[in-house]
Amino acid sequence: MFSISKETLRINGEIRAREVRVTDAQGAQLGIMSTRDALRKAEEAHLDLVEVAPKAKPPVCRIMDFGKYRYEQQKREKEAKKKQKVINVKEVKLRPGIETHDFNFKVKNAMRFIAEGNKVKATIMFRGRELSHPEMGKELLLKVAEAMQEAVTVEREPKLEGKNMIMILAPKVQTKGGNTNAKN
Repeated sequence: MFSISKETLRINGEIRAREVRVTDAQGAQLGIMSTRDALRKAEEAHLDLVEVAPKAKPPVCRIMDFGKYRYEQQKREKEAKKKQKVINVKEVKLRPGIETHDFNFKVKNAMRFIAEGNKVKATIMFRGRELSHPEMGKELLLKVAEAMQEAVTVEREPKLEGKNMIMILAPKVQTKGGNTNAKN
């Protein structure tokens, strides 16, 4: 259809310009005319005069059913919103001295989050003297990434931030053929 700026639109009596370039409901150019004449033409057609390009010289107005236009615009926005996929970041917290069963349990939870289409933030929390061995935390995070390698790509490598080491994992992108793309 015809694209209109997102700013608030002026319609009918709100248009302040003396002369306007007018297009009719089908998109045909009617030429430059006074705003009063353009309003009269719109009224004869039982439609509204809408200023679609206020910054043009002279401003461009279109004769259309403004209520119908706004309804269709809202409908399109609603459809676009439905198609959007909201990606959340879920967090899995680990400690450097984690036992095997607990580790497997955390990986299983992370896999569930990935299967739902969310990103996973794997965090190693260091306390006290554990902070003097950050390589242990990095090893553990790389072990998590290795355990989940079929389903994830490492979006952010393990990095120490204060007393926590963080790594972000994202679901692998599925191509149309069913193959997976790895961004490593």
